[in-house]
Amino acid sequence: MPFHEMFEPDGSVRACYDEVQKWVERTGIAGLNRRMEEAEAIFRRIGITFAVYGEGGDPERLIPFDLLPRIFTAQEWRVLDRGIKQRARALNAFLLDIYHRGEIIKAGIIPAEIIYRNRAYLAEMVGFTPPGRVYSHIVGIDIVRTGPTRFEVLEDNCRTPSGVSYMLENREIMTRMFPELFAQGLVAPVDDYPAQLLKSLKEVAPPACKGDPVVVVLTPGSLNSAYYEHSFLADLMGVELVEPADLFVDEGRVWMKTTLGPKAVDVIYRRIDDEYLDPLTFRPDSLLGIPGIFHVYRNGGVTLASAPGAGIADDKAVYIYVPEMIRFYLGEQPILDNIQTWQCSKPDECAYVLEHLHELVAKEVHGSGGYGMLIGPKSSTAEVEAYADRIRVHPGEFIAQPTLDLSTVPTLGPAAVVGRHADFRPYCLVGQQIRLVPGGLTRVALTEGSLVVNSSQGGGVKDTWILQD
Repeated sequence: MPFHEMFEPDGSVRACYDEVQKWVERTGIAGLNRRMEEAEAIFRRIGITFAVYGEGGDPERLIPFDLLPRIFTAQEWRVLDRGIKQRARALNAFLLDIYHRGEIIKAGIIPAEIIYRNRAYLAEMVGFTPPGRVYSHIVGIDIVRTGPTRFEVLEDNCRTPSGVSYMLENREIMTRMFPELFAQGLVAPVDDYPAQLLKSLKEVAPPACKGDPVVVVLTPGSLNSAYYEHSFLADLMGVELVEPADLFVDEGRVWMKTTLGPKAVDVIYRRIDDEYLDPLTFRPDSLLGIPGIFHVYRNGGVTLASAPGAGIADDKAVYIYVPEMIRFYLGEQPILDNIQTWQCSKPDECAYVLEHLHELVAKEVHGSGGYGMLIGPKSSTAEVEAYADRIRVHPGEFIAQPTLDLSTVPTLGPAAVVGRHADFRPYCLVGQQIRLVPGGLTRVALTEGSLVVNSSQGGGVKDTWILQD
């Protein structure tokens, strides 16, 4: 039986959920469902949607919001806080190393081909040290709970982890609808995330910056699936939201067009993929790039957050080695474990995976968003065999993991509180300091028995409460 985060094995309510249980009893299931409809109406009114293209119907969907919060105790959070920060430090140390001396490869810990043949590795970054030695400024670490005290890392997101707008808006909605639950001051606040993000970005201003750094958020435009989040974060940080056409390069700096004339930009929080960033360095056919921006970056005229090439650190083939990175760079034992993972690039491990594929979860090493994966126990014999054929053709493109007994969190059903599987994504900020707001995004699989929490695959979101001592 998976661990239920609200209930003890004997059916009694865990102490951290006492107030929520009283609130459920007071309001009633029908009353809570009415409030959920009100919450969804608010979400739609303020425009929190995400885009799914190529599936027909309305491309702008509302992510389902579940009213019942997910709760971590202060003691549980202390472990998570230390483990998340440790991982963010190690991942940045790894990126610094592989774009310079490659000591972890020389030590025989990580095979060279996993790094140097990886399409996320950018040779253009070799020998360059970004401001503050920071490559990944916002690290989103996906964590699952598999027992009362057991947390494991599912994957790392070192490029531009999305979803933080939902963390903030979920809390805003809950505070607005149930002020009595927050009046006691039991739940740690998350509303200073934008201020902490801005502070972290300013701390990595480039050498050319003189005075208070000018920060902008760079978006591909309003057709991007996460455009709402781009504009939301720019607004809360009090900085300009810019599209590529708003920026140009001149005299070793990046400039923003304004009604008062050009203004120098120091730090760009970019939500554009590496390959589209600069047509002079990367894809020459990119219409989203700013010509010459990479040259300015390498010469200390601007900071790009995250650094180009940081995506190698969230590759699933590299993920396997993060515990070793922690030992190698930090001289510490990992606080948060990885999930057991088989590498199909290794013949003996690949043989095991192919033999047991019907009971494993298999993933593409470069995949994301819940796409390109196979959940063996939920798949037909034909689907398993078709996936096995793909692995046989390109074994190095795949990994496999056991089907986990993910914990379940309380979720509002039509007639009762039900348990649904969930994961958790905190957002760790890296500047001169490492910062972590006490919270994150809980994504929940709303279909009974499902393990897929991604919004693009029908998952929902809920507020995450960290109780204060």
